[in-house]
Amino acid sequence: MKNLRIFLDKDIDTNLIKTKKIAIIGFGSQGYGQAMNLKDSDCNVVLGLRLGGNSDNKAKDYGFRIMPIEDAVKYSDIVQILIPDEIQADVYRNQIQPNMHAGQYLMFSHGFNIHYKKIVPPDDINVIMVAPKGPGHTVRSEYIQGRGVPCLVAVEKNPSGDALKVALSYASAIGAGRAGILETTFREETETDLFGEQAVICGGVSALIKAGFDILVSAGYSPYMAYLEVCHEMKLIVDLINQGGMNDMRYSISNTAEYGDMTRGPRLIDDSVKDEMKRILKDIRSGDFADEFLNEINGDRALFNGLREDNQNHLMEKVGKEIRSAFIWNSENKIIDRTRN
Repeated sequence: MKNLRIFLDKDIDTNLIKTKKIAIIGFGSQGYGQAMNLKDSDCNVVLGLRLGGNSDNKAKDYGFRIMPIEDAVKYSDIVQILIPDEIQADVYRNQIQPNMHAGQYLMFSHGFNIHYKKIVPPDDINVIMVAPKGPGHTVRSEYIQGRGVPCLVAVEKNPSGDALKVALSYASAIGAGRAGILETTFREETETDLFGEQAVICGGVSALIKAGFDILVSAGYSPYMAYLEVCHEMKLIVDLINQGGMNDMRYSISNTAEYGDMTRGPRLIDDSVKDEMKRILKDIRSGDFADEFLNEINGDRALFNGLREDNQNHLMEKVGKEIRSAFIWNSENKIIDRTRN
């Protein structure tokens, strides 16, 4: 195992990024968070968007200079692609690549399209990654509070010789140097990120919460009590883990909870579950998941849309919305405003 090295603002040339013209392609969650932070860090940033589109309309409220994607690419030194994974290759091929020039920096916040060779830039283009370990809205909200979200950086191609320095300076400008920046590779970031999303933090956790809710409700317990116990308290426990690891979490909970945790948890996550997690990782490493996802999302989306609708209409979502709307503490300072970011 390599020794851990964490870059902070004191280790970085924070002014380097201010000498570059940056084009942010897309204004979704990450586009919003990163562009806003760059702007507040006095960077020269423009947005490359489809004029008249939904993102264009939202971005105008924030005073950005907005260009068609082709013009933004021609204008910039750094092109940060922050549109969805499934459309990046087409947009790159049709609007970005024809307008790039030697020595530019092509940047991503997820290695998906580079690692699986859906995008293959020429050798005279620097290819780098700056990947915040959190949603774009959190990247923004933490920055506003004077903090930052930890970040990964990676270099795939480095014809200019300074790609890592540029990546670190960009990461600092979006606030990551306040929290910590780690160097990785496109392959490692892509495969671990997909596995974490599918097996643990999204797929694993959401399926576990929903299963626990369904079992309690089917056993006759109030859905409101079920929601509070298996969903609401999850955030409070994760906060403890995030700040101090499993040990701090177990220090804070009762002996009853700790004993139940250590004796019942392994009964749930047994060898059969671990075997399925290994199969999930195998699909990620082979590229099978990437191909499955792109075929689904660029096809009729029947499976994707059906699953999304089923989950949105689940009883737990309806109960949770009712509970959250009644809690005063949950109504202020919301991170996400769907009409504006």
